[in-house]
Amino acid sequence: MIFLQSQGFDQRGMIFMFGALAVMYFFLILPQRRKAKKEKEFRNDIKKGTKVVTTSGIHGKVAEINDTNNTVVIETGAGKIRFERAAISMELSQKLSQK
Repeated sequence: MIFLQSQGFDQRGMIFMFGALAVMYFFLILPQRRKAKKEKEFRNDIKKGTKVVTTSGIHGKVAEINDTNNTVVIETGAGKIRFERAAISMELSQKLSQK
């Protein structure tokens, strides 16, 4: 008899579960989506002459942009190097431009 009573539908448990999912969405997923969107816009707005830093830490200035295969040629102290656009770090490049 007691076993049957504990198997009933518990609304408080469902409310807690949906609340936990909402908190996870607003504090984890939504900010990550916003950051990814800003990074994508940053990479698409790169122009020739922009000073950038790659994710591997290489500093340089954009010399060429090739839109067909999403590559960028960066001029460094050692010469010109071709990188994927995705290899350019938004955070490090913005810190470089603030100096």
